Formats: sequence, structure tokens, C-alpha cells
Amino acid sequence: MKAKEIQELIDFIAKSGLNKVDIETEEFKISVEREASQKVKFVQGGAPAPQAPAPHLPAPAPLPAAAPAAPAAPAQPAADDTSKYITIKAPMIGTLYRSANPESPAFVNVGDEVKKGQVICIIEAMKLFNEIESEVSGRIVKVLVDNASPVEYDQPLFLVDPS
Repeated sequence: MKAKEIQELIDFIAKSGLNKVDIETEEFKISVEREASQKVKFVQGGAPAPQAPAPHLPAPAPLPAAAPAAPAAPAQPAADDTSKYITIKAPMIGTLYRSANPESPAFVNVGDEVKKGQVICIIEAMKLFNEIESEVSGRIVKVLVDNASPVEYDQPLFLVDPS
């Protein structure tokens, strides 16, 4: 791995908000970890990065009890009941793109029907553009991530109504 690639990896991690990334190939092992002071350090080889001890913080003082609230209006069903929807999650870390290029329309929008195996977005990681396919068939109910924003592994991307 070249120094420029390592610097790009460190810059990507700093922008994405991730705290730790481990990359291992047959040739090398890299561990990049952000400490509590927000510095990014690089360790090459088999030795793990030294861990900084977590600062000890006193327990927060309990808050005083709030005054009783006025009687509530009758409960209405929640408009955002997501229990019946399936969440499509990011299979990797990277930058999510909703279209193939800036001039193209988004792969999917709210209300679109998707089929299992259909490309729904692209996640770019380390200059590689990975097409992400839907794991389920159904209708897109909500897009949870903005275009060109960093995503983490297992982060919810879309809500799909399978019915």
C-alpha cells in the first residue's frame, strides 16, 4: 500500500466519523484508530495499536422530577410505525451515492417498486464503486441516507414495505 493510499484512507476515516478500521490482506495488515483526542494514528504490521485508557467521568447528578403535565389528548396511532417495514442496511462502510453519476436519476425513490437483486444505490470505498442490491422485493417507503454521505456498516439505508 502506497503512502498516498494510506493518507486517503486516513482522510476518509476522519471524514466518516468512524473510530476504527482494520484492513488485512495476504501482504499486510493495517489498523487505523481514532483516539478520544480525535487524532488519527496508523499502525502497520501485526502489532495492535495501543489503547488509550478511557477517562473516568463521574456519574451525572439525577435531574429533579418534572412537574406533572397537563392531561394529554387521546392517543393517536403513530404515523411513523416502521414495525411492518423491512430495513435495507449498508453491507460496508463508504460513501453512498443514490445514482450512477450526478446527471443520472436516483436508482430508487420513495414510492418506487423494487425487486430482490435490483441495484438501489452505490457505496464507494477506497475508490471502488460497489453496486448495492435490494435484499427484498417491495415498495420504498423512506430513504434514510442523503446522497454523497458517509455510511457505516449495518447503517439503515432504506425502509421497504414488503406487502
